[in-house]
Amino acid sequence: MTSRPLHAVLLPPQAAGPRLLEALAAAIDGSGPAILPLDPTLPRARIDELIAAFAPTTLETAQDSQRLSRASHGGLAGPGVPEEVAVVLATSGSTGIPKGAELTGAALVASARASLARLGAAPGERWLCSLPTHHISGLGVLVRSLLAGSVPVLRDRVDAGVVARDATDTTRCSYVSLVPTQLRRLLDAGVPLAGFRAILLGGAAIPGGILAEAAAAGARVVTTYGMTETCGGCVYDGIPLDGVRVASGADGRIRISGPVLFSGYRMAPEQTRAALQDGWFVTSDLGELTEAGRLVVRGRADDVIISGGEKIVAGDVEQVLRGCPQVRDAVVVGAPDPDWGERVTAMIVAADDAAPPSLDDLRAYVRARLPRYAAPQAILVVGELPMLTSGKPDRQLIRELAAGRVS
Repeated sequence: MTSRPLHAVLLPPQAAGPRLLEALAAAIDGSGPAILPLDPTLPRARIDELIAAFAPTTLETAQDSQRLSRASHGGLAGPGVPEEVAVVLATSGSTGIPKGAELTGAALVASARASLARLGAAPGERWLCSLPTHHISGLGVLVRSLLAGSVPVLRDRVDAGVVARDATDTTRCSYVSLVPTQLRRLLDAGVPLAGFRAILLGGAAIPGGILAEAAAAGARVVTTYGMTETCGGCVYDGIPLDGVRVASGADGRIRISGPVLFSGYRMAPEQTRAALQDGWFVTSDLGELTEAGRLVVRGRADDVIISGGEKIVAGDVEQVLRGCPQVRDAVVVGAPDPDWGERVTAMIVAADDAAPPSLDDLRAYVRARLPRYAAPQAILVVGELPMLTSGKPDRQLIRELAAGRVS
């Protein structure tokens, strides 16, 4: 089997975008090496762990934009990747070393093409990229831009004033991908989001009321579901993109097939075999399909809480809490309990900081909608949920806070 080199790109945000766009185009059309985008804001020790785990054959840094031989960096160079692989991305994770998902050029193009078709995007329309390009959410914006024949506008972070300009000036962007926290901040700042033809919203569960508020502001929000292994969002507003199939297995886990799937995890054949079964990717998420074929995501399979012998899907409780008028956002985890095994603990952001809901309020609200044992046994009220750079809640940190291991 032929292979191609894997080129790690470790550049500061202001330089990573243009350079990464160039390297990405070459990786997809086969004229350059496959690329491994890395997060330059990580501690040096963490970066070294990722380099050791994924073993790129070359490394590009801000100090030297030339392709550096890995032999000069401890001899850690690993094998190349299969010829069809264009990108290796670290899957998101708050602890441990994430897996390296190998994405083929064909899968990336299929994902971008299906996305543009579903949105009705015209050639040349521009995208605003305000998500990290070392995650599939940001990288996907770059791929869509390449297919659309447009130059994306790259921002290190969401700034309300800058986004307002990007949405309304004469060279405005037509599309943007956001995570719920970003959309929440833009709505609070009164940014004219109706200037975008569409806003893709994903990466984390969506707090109650935010979609209605965005619609009232004239914004067209398209909710997305997907992950690194599916080249990003592959289900829009609950309906799979063209060519994508979704099913719910006997274990309740969501399964996905189609041309957008990754080809495997780098140097991890056992993990690949466990994840890819008979042409389907077995996700870690629980979900079900409605009679109309719409996917409803319940939460992660590993976020099931066992309290007093009862199984509680954390995502079910989160969804109910996000519908409470007193709650702006919520994450539910299990915390160790000597009597119950685990206690259902909710970290919430109050809708009104001056009048946060009490534990009794939330227990009554949940009990009216779910079995009594699903009601939170403890709450933590915070100003903002702790987040990963991917825009997802940092569940590991939230669990530690719930267990009292972090002060």
